[in-house]
Amino acid sequence: MLLRPRSEDFKELEIVVLRHELSVLRRQARRPQLTATDRVFLAAASRLLPRSSWRSFLVTPATLLRWHRRLVARRWTYSRRGGRPPIGSEIRVLVLRLARENPRWGYQRIVGELHGLGITVSATTVRKILRQAGLGPAGERAGLSWPAFLRAQAESMIAVDFFTVETVSLQRLYVLFFIELASRRVHLAGRTTNPTGVWVTQQARQITSTLRERSAPLRFLIRDRDSKFTRDFDTVFASKGIKIIRTPVRAPRANAIAERFVRTFRSECLDWLLILNRRHLERVLRVFVVDHYNSHRPHRSLNLVPPDPTAPKLRILPPPTPTVVERRDRLGGLIHEYRVAA
Repeated sequence: MLLRPRSEDFKELEIVVLRHELSVLRRQARRPQLTATDRVFLAAASRLLPRSSWRSFLVTPATLLRWHRRLVARRWTYSRRGGRPPIGSEIRVLVLRLARENPRWGYQRIVGELHGLGITVSATTVRKILRQAGLGPAGERAGLSWPAFLRAQAESMIAVDFFTVETVSLQRLYVLFFIELASRRVHLAGRTTNPTGVWVTQQARQITSTLRERSAPLRFLIRDRDSKFTRDFDTVFASKGIKIIRTPVRAPRANAIAERFVRTFRSECLDWLLILNRRHLERVLRVFVVDHYNSHRPHRSLNLVPPDPTAPKLRILPPPTPTVVERRDRLGGLIHEYRVAA
């Protein structure tokens, strides 16, 4: 209403000035931030002006049309209804785990195993999950790797070996031990200054009575060609159905797991202690091997758990829960063990 009394020439001049100011602002300012009100006003004005006059707008015709499409899409968007619910990430991870750990299992076998766990999944869904992860059917996943082959064979194998300890008085003590290849559990057989064949055979009889408690029977015993392992020693194990495997001459890697235990015992314990006598050595062996190595020390080959299956399991608490961690010193503080306070 205020512009109607003015002349047409004045209005045209004002439009020219405003257009010039707009061009100056466009050169100096970046893309303007428009509010919802601005968009509504410009969209309404575009309906009143012809397309030839749209050049005076801050936005292009494509922008106006895009705003309109968004309004239409928002107006006619419905919530999702029906269809199968998506598979959770936990179920997807479990399916992939079963497929990788059991390469001979087919889709139906995996479905059956999940059904036993209370999870209902179709074979088509399992196939889709495996394809997305790059895993084929059972025929393409049935290849047996060397780690899996060796792990399966290790369940029925045990190794035996000696290591020596020098006391303060330079007395040499011999320690006979057995180690299970699968669980890495160490069995101390005996300590002596004179390991004769008769003494070694007697220790073999005692250890065979201890190994009867195993759920899976032993089939093989690995030993070196030391003369202390006599024919009577082999006969004790042969009577239990255990076959003797002798390592090649000067080949310590053939009995690598037993050699690795000896290195661990020396580097973590013996290299930092002075052994006084046989009684002192027996106490050190009991604390390190029985209480620490078998029951507490985490092993990388066992997913960071101790070898002894009867050892108390560590409680895993969520991070927000405040915990008090207690330290227990072993062998005068040489070894530290940590547990969550009760």
